[in-house]
Amino acid sequence: MNDNVIKGRGRLVRVHPMAPAHLQRAVFVAVLAFLFFLAMMFAYYAVQSPVFFLLSTAFLVIYLFTMFSLVTQRRARVEIFENGIGYRGRYAAWQDIASVTDDGTITPRTGKAIVVPRSIEQFENVLIHVRRASGAA
Repeated sequence: MNDNVIKGRGRLVRVHPMAPAHLQRAVFVAVLAFLFFLAMMFAYYAVQSPVFFLLSTAFLVIYLFTMFSLVTQRRARVEIFENGIGYRGRYAAWQDIASVTDDGTITPRTGKAIVVPRSIEQFENVLIHVRRASGAA
């Protein structure tokens, strides 16, 4: 069996990962939060004021949340197959898709809806392709 063919889904046609612009913003926020964390820790060391310790803790929390979301979003990708679409372990065949909304919600006739985030590369093209292939409005 070919590596690009998954049983029942057909050949993998396209993969849409997280858009580079969203990735770049997340990295910028993470670097900035870490630099502010270091600056506030240095200020706390120099002045010994609890305000600087609280500020450094807040920047550390922002940094950790940003890194966690960055890691989880980097793995998120939309896979378009010959016979359907897959996202985060869910799959919908073209003939099973009932509707596609402009906000990225793909509603199959059975099962849970698949919500494609706007942070996916070529978000509009993905929705257009899904609408054409499935015949959904």
